[in-house]
Amino acid sequence: MNIKNTILVVTLVLAVTINAQEKEPPKVVLITLDGLRWQELFSGADSLLVGNKEYVGNIDELKSDFWKNTAEERREALFPFLWKTVSKIGQIHGNRAKNSKVNLTNSMWFSYPGYNEILSGKADDENITSNSKINNPNKTVLEIINEMPKYKGKVAAFGSWDVFPFIINEERSGIPVNAGFEEAKGANLTEKEKFLNKLQEQTPSPWGSVRLDVFTHNFALEYMKKEHPEVMYVSYGETDDFAHDGDYEAYLNAAKNTDGLIEELWNFTQNDSFYKDNTLFLITTDHGRGTQPLDTWKHHGDNIKGADQVWFVAFGKGVKNLGEITKKEQLYSNQIAPTILKYLGVKIDEQLMKEQSIELDE
Repeated sequence: MNIKNTILVVTLVLAVTINAQEKEPPKVVLITLDGLRWQELFSGADSLLVGNKEYVGNIDELKSDFWKNTAEERREALFPFLWKTVSKIGQIHGNRAKNSKVNLTNSMWFSYPGYNEILSGKADDENITSNSKINNPNKTVLEIINEMPKYKGKVAAFGSWDVFPFIINEERSGIPVNAGFEEAKGANLTEKEKFLNKLQEQTPSPWGSVRLDVFTHNFALEYMKKEHPEVMYVSYGETDDFAHDGDYEAYLNAAKNTDGLIEELWNFTQNDSFYKDNTLFLITTDHGRGTQPLDTWKHHGDNIKGADQVWFVAFGKGVKNLGEITKKEQLYSNQIAPTILKYLGVKIDEQLMKEQSIELDE
């Protein structure tokens, strides 16, 4: 073969390789922060709560950590990764003060209906009417993906709330769900997983059905390192439970801590050859909370004004950098599941997924 033919062959091989890489669907990491208000995400600490003795133990310390002169400074203090890094590489939707709106479509405005809507792509006000541990009759996007031969056994979920095995219908879907106070299982546990199992057993949680997020996070991260799932769902829960407790100090600290946990997941994917430069991160919440009267910040549900107001963050593979969205828009939580299917190249079942996906690459 002469040198011209050699160059031609090499060029064609490179072209085919690059084209294949460009068409390769991304890995997906879906993350939820239970009950985190859009107000804190976009404006940081609430002036009416951060200095309120009813909801804050150490006002001076909390103000020192989180109270700044402007909303931009306050939100950066609370969510440094989202506002210093993600805002420069991705999209942050839901600042209603700037006409970017994200809402639930279910009429319940609490957790199980919210998670069902996010994961299945549709509200189900007929069957999902409580937080009871009933198996979800709806197929989630995780189950749809896991049924495909390419992704079989490559989908996993980790959550702090012990209802997730039912929301995802672990029994029917076959998707491994580590949630609540479950331990890491299997014959090939790492030393870290063994340590986390022991530590979780020895660490009391403030709540009977929700473990501390540090365990959910580290179980999930260790699983990603070991098993390299194509699609991963991680649900953090502390923000909602501390809010229900009326502890604004703990709510803010949990929010900042979760921001750091998300950063750790992102950094891991960018330093792991399986995920590097080919992972899509999507982050949202299952419901909002009240604002007026002031005490309704602790609550949600269909009797709490504003509890249907949520937010949505996207960054990573295939996401155009638009930063904070300040144009008029209306998104809904039921668009997230179709968006995942679209970016994985899965043909959307129109009967199941009627809502359009979100165009992240515009």
